[in-house]
Amino acid sequence: MPMSRGVLCALAGFVLAVFSCPGPVVAGESGVASPSPVDAAPHIDAALAAPRIDAALAPYIVGAKRSGYVYALPETRAMQDDEIMNPGFAWVERGRGLWTEVEGANGKSCASCHGPVESMAGKAVSYPKWKASMNRPVTVERQINFCRVAAMKAEPWEHESPQLLAMTTLIKQQSRGLPMSMADDGPMREWIDRGKALYFARRGQLDMSCKHCHDDHPGEKLRAETLSQAHVNGFPTYRLGWQGLGSLHRRLETCYEQMRAETYPLGSDEYVALEIFLTDRGRGLPIETPSVRR
Repeated sequence: MPMSRGVLCALAGFVLAVFSCPGPVVAGESGVASPSPVDAAPHIDAALAAPRIDAALAPYIVGAKRSGYVYALPETRAMQDDEIMNPGFAWVERGRGLWTEVEGANGKSCASCHGPVESMAGKAVSYPKWKASMNRPVTVERQINFCRVAAMKAEPWEHESPQLLAMTTLIKQQSRGLPMSMADDGPMREWIDRGKALYFARRGQLDMSCKHCHDDHPGEKLRAETLSQAHVNGFPTYRLGWQGLGSLHRRLETCYEQMRAETYPLGSDEYVALEIFLTDRGRGLPIETPSVRR
């Protein structure tokens, strides 16, 4: 029986839709790591590369680098921009309470040494940073716990605990809008290179690396998710899928799980190295904490 005109049109539309869709992320695709994936103008979808980008997005674009804010839906961006609607600000307010809370054998609070939290303005842009007394780089989270133990004689907070998330968010929020400018020389260079090796290493049952999504396919769809360039300037971030706020290390853990790969402990040297590489890779992008993502 000959097909009707309507059926033929529908079939033609389906074929066109299939062959015009962006290519999927293929687990076994080949790729040689470029020395500087973002600065070398990675693949960016045509809509984002076009010169008609909304002027409101300009602060979130530095050269070829696009913050995750650029890839978010307008509704999600509006939620982030409104301090009343942004659910991440609940953690900021909790952090304010913790800032003046006296704890530990020394009877001190954060405010005892640092004064008002506004004194933290501009501090987060240089983290992670090298701490000579510890002979290692420290993240904002590790520095908070260093202060708790050394200055307050209080117990450190566990990674991803409500208290550490709140304090980290409060401190980073003081630098909101300022560009990330972590040092990239001296002993930090070794950690940048270590993180870079982890970023490009294939792993897991899917035999994928971070670059297969975030360097090769930003702006394209992976199921319902729009892939970004994996910049870290918004963490801690409120993810609608989590219905809560989470750290960068939690997000790295989720990515590893999605690659069917073994994960590392939160706060591990491996995740710290990745954080350092990703911070260097996103140099110049503004801190958005607390950001909102899907």
